[in-house]
Amino acid sequence: MATFAYTAINRSGKRTNGTLSADTRAAAIAQVTRQGLHPVKVNEQAGGRGAAAAVVAPPPKAAPARPAPPRPGAANGKTAVPAKAAAAKSAAKPQPARPAATSSLSGLFSSAANPDKVKPKLVEGFTRDLANLLAGGVSLARSLSLLKREASNPSAKALWTAVHDDVVGGTALADAMAKYPKAFTSVYVAMVRAGEQGGFLDVVLQQITDFRTREADLKGKVKAAMIYPVILGVFATGVVVFLLTWFIPRFSGIFKEFGDNLPTITVFVIGVSNVCRDYGLYVLAALVAGAFGFKRLSGTDVGRRQIERVTLAAPVLGRVVAHFALVRFCRMLGTLVGSGVPLIASLRTAREAIGNQTLSDTVSNAIDEVQRGEALSESLRASPRLFPASVVETLAVSEETGRLDKELLRLAASYEADLDRQLRMLVAITEPLLLFVMASIIGTIVVGMLLPVFNMSQIIK
Repeated sequence: MATFAYTAINRSGKRTNGTLSADTRAAAIAQVTRQGLHPVKVNEQAGGRGAAAAVVAPPPKAAPARPAPPRPGAANGKTAVPAKAAAAKSAAKPQPARPAATSSLSGLFSSAANPDKVKPKLVEGFTRDLANLLAGGVSLARSLSLLKREASNPSAKALWTAVHDDVVGGTALADAMAKYPKAFTSVYVAMVRAGEQGGFLDVVLQQITDFRTREADLKGKVKAAMIYPVILGVFATGVVVFLLTWFIPRFSGIFKEFGDNLPTITVFVIGVSNVCRDYGLYVLAALVAGAFGFKRLSGTDVGRRQIERVTLAAPVLGRVVAHFALVRFCRMLGTLVGSGVPLIASLRTAREAIGNQTLSDTVSNAIDEVQRGEALSESLRASPRLFPASVVETLAVSEETGRLDKELLRLAASYEADLDRQLRMLVAITEPLLLFVMASIIGTIVVGMLLPVFNMSQIIK
C-alpha cells in the first residue's frame, strides 16, 4: 500500500491536511470523501510504498506431470487427442468478426452528447442545484454524482460526468470547469476558484446564480425594448417594397398616355419604382455587400473603436450604452471582490464583461494605475463618460470603509433601474419616429399616384 498526503475542505469550510494509506490514488480520494471532506489535492508521498510490496516472491515450481493412463480406443499405437486440447485448439482458431450492431447507435449518442453545446439555462440550473446540495452538507463528489445521474440532456450529462470524473480524480473544481470555457466562462471559473480557496464554495455558487439571473434579466430588457421598433421597421420596409414593385407599376402604363404633363412627385415616385423593379437585385446585392463590409469593419479593432465612438456620441443611445456597460462592470466587479477574488484579477475579469472596446481601454488604464499603487476610485476618474463623478466619489468612500463590494452591487442595482427608464424613453422616442418616417414614405407614394387622377382634367387639356 502507498501513503498519500491530502489537502481537503471540511463542512465548516476550513482546510485540513493529513495522510492515509491506500492501494491507489482513486481509493485514497474515496477515503477522504467518506470522511465528509472535499478533497482539493491528493498526492502520493515519495517512497510511500513498503519494502514488502517491492519484494516479488518466486513462482512455485510445477510438479512433474504423471503419465495419464491409456484410454480405450488408443490401440494400434494411436493416441487419442484429449478433449481439453481439442477445445484449446478450437479456441485458438480466429473467430469471424461479428458485426457491431450497436456501434452506429452508440456513435449517434456520443455525437449528440457534446459538452461544448450545453445551454446557459442548464448551466444555471446546475449551479443552483450544486449550491443547494453543498449548503445542505452533501459532499462535492456526491453532489456531482447526483447531478450527473439526474441530468436528462445528453450534452449536459456528458459535461457533468466529465467534471465529476476530474474532481474525483483529484482535480480542483475550478480547474475541471476551466476545461470547458464555452459552458463555464472565465468569470465563473474565477469565482469558483476563490470559493474553493476560501472554503465558501456554496455561497459563491449561489452568487453566480444570482449574477447570471440578473444578467439575463438585463439583456432581456434590452431585447424587449427593441422588439417593437424592429418589427415596425421590417413591416414598413415590406410595405414600401410592395408599393414600389407591384402597386406603382400597375399605374405606370396608364400614366404613360399623359406624356410629360405628370406632376414632379409622380415622376419621382415612378422613377424610384422603375429603379427598384429593373435594378432591384443589384440594389439588394449592394445592401448585402454593405452589410458584409460593415461586419468585417466591426471585426477589426480600428473599425470597432470607430463604430463605438460614433455610438457613444449619439445623444440618447450613447448614454444607454454607457450605462449598460457600467451596470455590467459594477455587478461583476462587486461579485468577484465579494467572493474573495483579488482586486487586480477581478478588474481584469470584469473588463471582459463591458462589451465595449473603447470603455474597456479605460479599465485597462485603471488596472495599470492600481498596480502602481493608486486607489481604484482615482484610477477611474479619468473616464467620466463611463464613471460619473458620483460613482467615483461613492467608490472612494467605500474603499475607505471597506465596503467596496457592497457599494458596487448597490450602484449596479441603482443604475440598472435608471437604465430601464432610459430604455423605455428610447422606445418611446423611436416608436413615433418610425411611424412618422413610414407614414411620410407611404403618404408620398399614395399622393404621387393620386395627384394625376385629381388633375386629370387639366392634364387632358
